[in-house]
Amino acid sequence: MTVIANRIICLFIGIALDALLGDPYRLPHPVRGIGRLIGALERRLLRESDSAAAKRRRGVLLVLLVTAASGGAALAVLAAAYRVHHSVGVAVESVLCYQMLAMKCLRTESMKVYRALRAGDTGQARNAVSMIVGRDTGRLDGAGIARAAVETVAENTSDGVVAPLFYMFLGGAPLGVLYKAVNTMDSMIGYKSEKYADFGRCAAKLDDAANFFPSRIAAVLMIAASKLCKPKDRYSAKNALRIFRRDRFRHASPNSAQTEAVCAGALGIRLAGDAWYFGKKVEKPYIGDDVRPIEAEDIVRANRLLYGTSFLMWALCEGVLAAVLCLV
Repeated sequence: MTVIANRIICLFIGIALDALLGDPYRLPHPVRGIGRLIGALERRLLRESDSAAAKRRRGVLLVLLVTAASGGAALAVLAAAYRVHHSVGVAVESVLCYQMLAMKCLRTESMKVYRALRAGDTGQARNAVSMIVGRDTGRLDGAGIARAAVETVAENTSDGVVAPLFYMFLGGAPLGVLYKAVNTMDSMIGYKSEKYADFGRCAAKLDDAANFFPSRIAAVLMIAASKLCKPKDRYSAKNALRIFRRDRFRHASPNSAQTEAVCAGALGIRLAGDAWYFGKKVEKPYIGDDVRPIEAEDIVRANRLLYGTSFLMWALCEGVLAAVLCLV
């Protein structure tokens, strides 16, 4: 009973802190620490001269080391904090929950793109969007920049908020940290490029598995969020559901198109299509219908879906936990 009550409190404080503060860049952050660990291990383990099989084995070793270190560190810190005092443990776990969420940070970074586009500064917009997407941005025009920003908001609604909430709902902050370790490995080495195709395969597959359920939950909640938004602001829950059913698998990843399809349908725009990665053109199918040209304002609209979906997920988690607490 105490564990469930703690989780309710920690999730509440965590999402409240994220909504208010976002990510203070100058403060230490567990995910940045995880990223440095991944980078250090990559430099030691990835050898260009190795065979494909050797790279895959070393990639598995990196995954095991990173997950063990991340999850183990979170458990150790929380065990020590709760040993000092219950309130200290709750405070530390709440901060960890807050640090696993990226709702305000995602909005803040994507709105930098929006403001630059509104100001007519394509160069600055291109630079801003390069901070939040993995593709090459040098060839993007204004519409391409807006599309990239909307896509990353839609995709990261799941990866950055819904999935961490899902895992913290199941296992508290330690499971949230473990999820973020998996997601960070995928973002750093989970590419299908010549360099990472074998070395990052385990990380990519593990991330696909970890996001399978959260991405689908996020899609359903985003459809609900689009219903709560005003139709006059170009939201259509009916079209969001239609495009979700039709286009949710139009992506190499089994998960990424789930929320992208909903967002495209809700806003009546077309996302995805061909993109450049590491200097190479990658052909991708389109998601959504080309009902109208994409515009900078769609970044704002996508962020409304981000916040609506995030708070619906938080309310769902808290509601289930409260129901379980009443039944125990």
